[in-house]
Amino acid sequence: MLKEKFLDFTVLFQPADEGGYTVVVPALPGCITEGDTLEEARAMVKDAIVCYLGSLIKDGLDVPTESESLIGKVRIALTTA
Repeated sequence: MLKEKFLDFTVLFQPADEGGYTVVVPALPGCITEGDTLEEARAMVKDAIVCYLGSLIKDGLDVPTESESLIGKVRIALTTA
């Protein structure tokens, strides 16, 4: 019997200069996709994650889990003239 497992990944939606959105999955290096709308970008990134993880499993590699400390904020001081 097949067992279903649910995983959560942080995804970053970045507006593209030419329109639409680029989507990056920080926990999965190189897992990047795009969509013309947020809805399309969300569907595309789900598919990209499934394909990425499927490839890892096929190759016998571990499926990474996302660390809570993966995403954070940094404050900098910016001095301008």
